[in-house]
Amino acid sequence: MPAGRRRMTMDAALPKDAARVALMGLLSVAAAMGIGRFAFTPMLPLMLNDGLLTLVESCLLAESNYLGYFLGAVLCSVLPGLWERRTGTEIPDAALAAIGLAATVALTLGMALPLPRWWPWLRFLSGMASALAFVFTANWCMRRLAQHHNPALAGFVYCGSGTGIALGGLSAGTVAALGWGAAAGWTLLGGLSGAIVLWAGHAWRRDRLRGGIMHAAAPAHAAQPAFADAAPPSKRTLTWLALAYGLAGFGYIIIATFLPVLAREMLPGSRWVDLFWPLFGLCAALGCLLATRLPQHWDNRLLLAACYGAQALGVVMGLWWPSVAGFVLCSVLVGTPLTALTLFAFREIRLRWPHRAASIMGLMTALYALGQILGPPLVGVSLRAGYGRAEVFAWSLHAAGAALLVGGAVWLTACVRAPARGMVRAY
Repeated sequence: MPAGRRRMTMDAALPKDAARVALMGLLSVAAAMGIGRFAFTPMLPLMLNDGLLTLVESCLLAESNYLGYFLGAVLCSVLPGLWERRTGTEIPDAALAAIGLAATVALTLGMALPLPRWWPWLRFLSGMASALAFVFTANWCMRRLAQHHNPALAGFVYCGSGTGIALGGLSAGTVAALGWGAAAGWTLLGGLSGAIVLWAGHAWRRDRLRGGIMHAAAPAHAAQPAFADAAPPSKRTLTWLALAYGLAGFGYIIIATFLPVLAREMLPGSRWVDLFWPLFGLCAALGCLLATRLPQHWDNRLLLAACYGAQALGVVMGLWWPSVAGFVLCSVLVGTPLTALTLFAFREIRLRWPHRAASIMGLMTALYALGQILGPPLVGVSLRAGYGRAEVFAWSLHAAGAALLVGGAVWLTACVRAPARGMVRAY
């Protein structure tokens, strides 16, 4: 085939190949995050109903997973540098993503085994595997989409978390409706994630054989907005914003861990209780997609304040309005900003600290993860102190809502003190 015609054929294939890469990323993130990390939430009512653990013990399993994810994220932040210094080459992100995904499948299936002493370790390792799979899948997808000259499809990759949450919730709800036990639920979720990973592995191999040989030059990064003023915001401002981001992790995690349990407590016998968590995931996916479509000149800090306010109202909505409508609003108000919040925060960091963005985003991610780690122990300690479930959920969710209001106030104050009019766009 003449060189010109071959080039035209390759150019025509770029949109299709980019869409395939985005779909691979979405489904891989769905398996790693939506199932591997968050499957415990819809499975918890089944495990409680089977008498496999108590609510106090469930806090330990949740804590183990969040701690594993935190350590996995830290590991992912240092691995690339270590690999490059030792080998002189870029880290094989596709291979590490595949390892993380395979481990996610195995560890999810392991939860079906009647080995309760090992469950905390399985959840801990699952958190680490989820972080490995998520970080390196996203990295690989961003690189391949840039090579396909279609980086705008990156937003679809991050919709995977919500998609996986919805799939996991529907699967657990189906198991409950059929009267099956928790072991069957974990087996189904492991099989579902395994099917996704097998398809993704096949597609990865196909991309490596077809698209990997193209070595298309990645387009130059779009110029980021910059400030007219040379001096960036102060370290004190950065400290407050980072702490506010950590409060978001604490604010949402209690309802994200115990939503199905709380719904059963407040709406006994309702046939709708198994649909609130899938709705949460669907809203998270749609919220992420919507966030990528909003005008980029809108002030990220105002958007963040709105996200915090919505989640603050959402986490207590089921308590204030204990009805199907109340829990629907809870799922919508907490789920929709879930991923959008991260997008807005990181965009703000790249805008205001462009030369330190990577390190600052790492710091904020760590604080967000630490906020998540603090949530389940708060519930567990209160339960061990002898308080009833209703009291514990009421107190802890109001504390979470207060934390979100404080975090939103920090972002709003930062916007008032440093208006966005100092921005200019670099071309």
